Amino acid sequence: MQRVRRMRASTMGRYRVNVRITIRGWHVEEAGLSAESRGDSMVITIHGDLDIITSPLLDECLTGVQSTHQRVILDLADVDFLDTSALAVIVGHWKKLEAAGGTLALAGARYRYTKTLWITGLADKLTLYDTVAEALDAQATTAT
Repeated sequence: MQRVRRMRASTMGRYRVNVRITIRGWHVEEAGLSAESRGDSMVITIHGDLDIITSPLLDECLTGVQSTHQRVILDLADVDFLDTSALAVIVGHWKKLEAAGGTLALAGARYRYTKTLWITGLADKLTLYDTVAEALDAQATTAT
C-alpha cells in the first residue's frame, strides 16, 4: 500500500510532496520533495530516498516547475539514496532545460549517498555545488 500526501500552492511558488510506503504494516521508506521559488531560480529540496518509487514524484515536480522557471536547483543534501531511475529523471529534465536555454544544477550531493552520480560519470557533466547558497549565487552571476 502506498500513501501519498500532496500539497500545492502554485500562487506562492511552492510545491510539497511527502511519501510514506507501508507494506503489510511495516514502514519501508519515507521521502519528501518541496519546491520554493528563490528569485529567478526554483529550489527543489529532496529528503530521503530517490528510487524507483519516488522518481515519478520528482519527475512530476520538475515538470511542474519548468512551466514557471528556467533555472532549477536540486538540493540533494538530505538524500539518503539515489538510484538509476532517479538519475534518468534528473538527466531527462537537465537535457530539456538546457535545450530551452535554462539550467539544472545539483547542490549538496554527498558521495556516500549519491555515488551513482560519480559511478556513471554524471558528476562530471552536471553542474554541482556544495550548497544551495553557492548555486543561487552562481546562477545570479550568470543571469547578469
